[in-house]
Amino acid sequence: MKYWLMKSEPQVFGIDDLISRPHQTEPWDGVRNYQARNFMRDDMVVGDRAFFYHSSCPSPGITGLVEISKNAYPDKTQFDTSSKYFDPKSTISKPRWFNVEVKFLKKIPLISLDKIRGNSKLSTLQILRRGNRLSITPITKEEWSEILKMCQ
Repeated sequence: MKYWLMKSEPQVFGIDDLISRPHQTEPWDGVRNYQARNFMRDDMVVGDRAFFYHSSCPSPGITGLVEISKNAYPDKTQFDTSSKYFDPKSTISKPRWFNVEVKFLKKIPLISLDKIRGNSKLSTLQILRRGNRLSITPITKEEWSEILKMCQ
């Protein structure tokens, strides 16, 4: 099993949106960064776990736990001309963008970015690196365990 941190802006799609979905499952679509796409396409598999992180908001931080519930497949928003994620260079036969599906596991009290920064055991998290803007980053089993301890 691998572990991940997946960021979303709550005004676009937040943990409560995921909770309200049928079966509490949703495609993690609209990702338009090649490295994040590659994580989904090449590395994520059903059963992997991830922290749901609210970003670009007044109180950024981890708000829940999700599980990868479907392996990567072509992101349909790349083909939708009315979508802000439309990509005219993508074709059905040669898609550029992929997404996985996530399933809600648990909502947790916010673990703020400041609390994450204040934990020396988490100093290697990619989200703490200057200039990191990736919406999906891998985390180690040790980092996963440390963050879970912060939930209690």
